[in-house]
Amino acid sequence: MAQILLHGTLHVTIFEVEALSNPHRARGSAHKFIRKVLEGIEDTVGVGRGTTKIYVTIDLEKARLGRTRRISNEPVNPRWYESFHLYCAHMAADVIFNVKIDNRIGASLIGRAYLPVLELLDGEEIDKWLQICNDKREPIGDSKIHVKLQYFDVSKDPNWGRGVRSTKYPGVPYTFFSQRQGCKVTLYQDAHPHRCWEDIFDAINNARYLIYIAGWSVYTKITLVRDTNHLNPGGRAELDHRENTSHCLCLKKGKRRTPVDGLPTGEVTLGQLLKRKASEGVRVLMLVWDDRTSVGLLKRDGLMATHDKETANYFHDSDVQCVLCARNPDDSGGIVHDLKVSTMFTHHQKILVVDHEMPNKRSQRRRIVSYVGGIDLCHGRYDTQYHSLFRTLDTVHQDDFHQPNFEGASIKKGGPRQLWHDIHSRLEGPIAWDVLYNFEQRWRKQGGRNLLLNLKDLPDIIIPPSPVMFPEDRETWNVQLFRSIDGGGAFGFPNTPEAAAQAGLVSGKDQIIDRSIQDAYINAIRRAKNFIYIENQYFLGSSYCWKPEGIKPENIGALHLIPKELALKVVNKIEAGERFTIYVVLPMWPEGVPESASVQAILDWQRRTMEMMYTGIIQVIQAKGIEANPKDYLTFFCLGNREVKLEGEYEPKDHPEPDTDYIQAQEARRFMIYVHTKMMIVDDEYIIVGSANINQRSMDGARDSEIAMGAYQPHHLSTRELARGQIHGFRMALWYEHLGALDDAFQRPESLECVRKVNHIAERYWGMYSSDDDPEEDLPGHLLSYPIRVAGDGAVMELPGMEFFPDTRARVLSGKSDYLPPILTT
Repeated sequence: MAQILLHGTLHVTIFEVEALSNPHRARGSAHKFIRKVLEGIEDTVGVGRGTTKIYVTIDLEKARLGRTRRISNEPVNPRWYESFHLYCAHMAADVIFNVKIDNRIGASLIGRAYLPVLELLDGEEIDKWLQICNDKREPIGDSKIHVKLQYFDVSKDPNWGRGVRSTKYPGVPYTFFSQRQGCKVTLYQDAHPHRCWEDIFDAINNARYLIYIAGWSVYTKITLVRDTNHLNPGGRAELDHRENTSHCLCLKKGKRRTPVDGLPTGEVTLGQLLKRKASEGVRVLMLVWDDRTSVGLLKRDGLMATHDKETANYFHDSDVQCVLCARNPDDSGGIVHDLKVSTMFTHHQKILVVDHEMPNKRSQRRRIVSYVGGIDLCHGRYDTQYHSLFRTLDTVHQDDFHQPNFEGASIKKGGPRQLWHDIHSRLEGPIAWDVLYNFEQRWRKQGGRNLLLNLKDLPDIIIPPSPVMFPEDRETWNVQLFRSIDGGGAFGFPNTPEAAAQAGLVSGKDQIIDRSIQDAYINAIRRAKNFIYIENQYFLGSSYCWKPEGIKPENIGALHLIPKELALKVVNKIEAGERFTIYVVLPMWPEGVPESASVQAILDWQRRTMEMMYTGIIQVIQAKGIEANPKDYLTFFCLGNREVKLEGEYEPKDHPEPDTDYIQAQEARRFMIYVHTKMMIVDDEYIIVGSANINQRSMDGARDSEIAMGAYQPHHLSTRELARGQIHGFRMALWYEHLGALDDAFQRPESLECVRKVNHIAERYWGMYSSDDDPEEDLPGHLLSYPIRVAGDGAVMELPGMEFFPDTRARVLSGKSDYLPPILTT
């Protein structure tokens, strides 16, 4: 049967299975008491199959959309009564229900039931019993499954392609957190000079009652305020250069701060600051990911150390309560390639919650303020829009040299340091309390003692959740919080699938899952009218659509829909004869030694994702008979810098080993700017900022724990006229940082004029960056064309003469890893 595109949402309820015949468990028809005794003995002694645990998966062809919980001790008539709200963007002939029995390792298939996709297309509800069949589609006895389905095509969605239609837009549906009104959002690009780390310093320093931090890494030795007015000898070169460079923005003057413990704020470390606040009686609670990845298979691939043990030891016997918490996505304890899977995932949220003074500063009452985004409070994150490679090594980076891409790199051997681009946000109003509630759920699950402040005991001090902006204020925000997390990382999730569905959660393998970050991205993409701008550390997924070249796509498991949704958006716009452009900014390669197996594996998944998207776009271009470059619709970039040497620069005592990537990059005076951002802007009216990457680890919900916010300004929507609020201003500021200039064409990113201008500038900058000639001037901007070309069939190819990234032995287009399981690199 021919496959048909299902692009929309699928509502599915799985009720029960009747007369199940399980060839793997011959005792299924035995008396229930005898069966439970035998299975109990098997569970106790660890032999045999143990207790019968049956579950059902919902698949579109070989792509899994959902699964029920496991039902024990009901091998003949298991009942679930679980409902699912599933987003789909799949080619399929059938919806397939796989009935499986869970084993200690893996699972055994009992049978499959099939519902032809054709029966769903009219949008009517289907409620029926389906025969359960074997591999030959022959009925297995009288076994059947009772299901209910209804399909809603995206074209019938009233929000499809219409943006945030009005100020009454209710937010993303079927989520744990509702949209909050009357909020205030501050957006930060990089740690400085837009005051991100300075604001965080002030927020911590001025807290009186609580400081809650959750992080992938929190490093006690970093300084948040780095006063450039107190430079060491030789550090004047960068400031003098900025003052004499016309395209640079002026440094924003920081306010004078009271010394902390007798030290200037620029010398106070994060650890010292937190200890002092705790000694003053402020409740300081920290949840830091317990990094258990120090195993030989991964360690030699250069995964970055998080200083987790060092941080915990620093706060030992202090008033700061620092808890190291491992990420345990489920209770399966699965083993993949001799690695315990449950230790391979991370707590990846980066949040800060504090009590804060009222805006008028005269009231003694306090409010809750939260920070959410991509910037970890750890080493290597401090950077500015200038992203200097060498000129700050004896000033703001003298104690914060970060370069994990070269073995043996150190400040004693000199730059280039790894440059860092990131985005963060400050949330005020009711949304700040949702971030607080997320922390409280996580602390109650893994924090140990209940040390959380009961804010209900402080009604005269901490004001309850309330708007901080009037509805008529043109700068007000509507904000919604999203997460990737499950019951293994958060306390208080419902115990039953019915209650979970009502709370906007989904069922997993013995866990309830919050997968709303992926839902937020899908909804925003489907609403998009004109353009999408993405910056992200990773870009891979929708593996069910990848070409089966050297792989079996069904074995990869990177099933999230975001790349496919983006491709379908462009395809639909071309078919409708409308302009649409997607800009994607990525790092040149994932952080780590670029030739390593893990980095090369991720680059391969990225290439396959790009190829899937370009193939669909080229097919519709050809079908419409249009003369067009696919990069006019979808275009990828990376960031880098190259700078000339200035008089007075830091001179290292030692030098890198000869004939290494390190010495080549040092001599060429260039290196990539690492894009750590996790952000998407849609039509200049809606923005998502958080900790989640565009990969399966971040979007799954049962892998890495993540947090993000989605926000818009109801008085700055792209309805009758273009959106010109703070989101538009933020995108323009980012483009100025990346391109080193502004242009009127940038006001309309969807236009052919804009995308071609941006592509032309980025190609020119790539030529200057990759040239073998010594630079005569600093790179005018940082946006580089990603070094690929697109063939006529959509295949992603390397540029002529560009097999390797500059100054490396790492291939731009790699092959898959033969020993790293995809679950770790997707």
